[in-house]
Amino acid sequence: MHGTTTEVRLTPRPLVLGLLLGIAVLCYADRYLLAGLAQPIKREFGLSDTVLGVLLGPAFALLHTVLGVPAARLADRWSRIAVAAGGCLLWSLFTALTALAKDPWLLGIARVGVGIGEAAYQAPVMALIAAYFPPHQRGRALGLMACAIYLGQMTGLAGGPALAAATTWRTPFAALGGVGLAMALAAWLIIKEPPREPLPAAQADHEPLAALARRLVRARSWILLTIGMSLGSFSGVSFGLWGPALYERAYGLSTQAAGAAFGLPFGIAGLLGTLCYGFVSDRVGRRGSAAPLRLAAAALSIATLCIFTITWVPSLATAQLLAIPSGLLGGGWSVGILVGFQYILPERHRASGTAIALLAVGLTSNLAGPWVVGLLSDLFGGGLAGLRTSLTLVIPLGLVGALAMWRASGLLDADRRRLAGEA
Repeated sequence: MHGTTTEVRLTPRPLVLGLLLGIAVLCYADRYLLAGLAQPIKREFGLSDTVLGVLLGPAFALLHTVLGVPAARLADRWSRIAVAAGGCLLWSLFTALTALAKDPWLLGIARVGVGIGEAAYQAPVMALIAAYFPPHQRGRALGLMACAIYLGQMTGLAGGPALAAATTWRTPFAALGGVGLAMALAAWLIIKEPPREPLPAAQADHEPLAALARRLVRARSWILLTIGMSLGSFSGVSFGLWGPALYERAYGLSTQAAGAAFGLPFGIAGLLGTLCYGFVSDRVGRRGSAAPLRLAAAALSIATLCIFTITWVPSLATAQLLAIPSGLLGGGWSVGILVGFQYILPERHRASGTAIALLAVGLTSNLAGPWVVGLLSDLFGGGLAGLRTSLTLVIPLGLVGALAMWRASGLLDADRRRLAGEA
């Protein structure tokens, strides 16, 4: 449905941002909770690294990635907040049902359900942020939203194992699911859908998805942004989801201690880095559209080198020290790409255009990354040596992603004008 210029009393921006941030934190907490509790779950069900990688990756990410596009198309046509809140309701229900899994198959089905629900999160929420906040404030808003990755990471990797240590690994899943159900209802009741810009009658019907995709792939900046985010995420997500297992194997830590030792330093540093990046991005953006993206490319490059080093350092103290620059710089680079997408895409295609890009990102990182790491780990003998070798092959792809981002930075303005003229 298309909006009109009818007066709508919008929800205050800070409240919108707070509620959307709460949903986003739960989204990432649910995602990282399985990684934080991977070792006790692996022991209970007798899983190999390959099967564990399937649960961390394809079981969650296949439908999550594919359904992100129709969810975004629905958000472009209908209520963005209804789509996002409905997704939160669904994934929270399946997170709670994970606590009842009695075998790997039921655990896998629950992960599929979580992935389906989370498909309705990112593109509709990013489009809502772009609708509520003017361009000169979007870097800060998106930077704050990106903090959810690290707040969720700390909740899933440190909070979940801490709660499980006092009960069982099942309790954190039930708790997070209950909180998510309440958050979904609150967001749906409180956040008002902002009106959209009216379209000429000739443009009243939405462009077919295939036609939109063909136009987007002709925009070189969109292609390079997608490649950069895909490879950067492939590197970072693979390390992030297997990091607790790496710490447990490398430093002889318990599940609870490994989750805290990995999740807290990266989470706190990443949180601070993301907050700072949003403000810095808005400031450097005054110099031109290319500056935030070049800053992001540099940050991704250094963060990638840091996590590559962490994979092999023999000392836990050294690994935690390196987590500080890694988190500070790795915490914000994705904000630069999201700002870039919102900059070049016309309003009526923002959710769909972002979602098509995130389809490629998800297939590369969330689906393939964790599974490839587990598969390679078993191929190289499993255990600590296998996992380290696997991560050594995967992590450097982040440097290729940074190069793609840098090359995209000089093409944004031309592609923005081209896409606006074709809309």
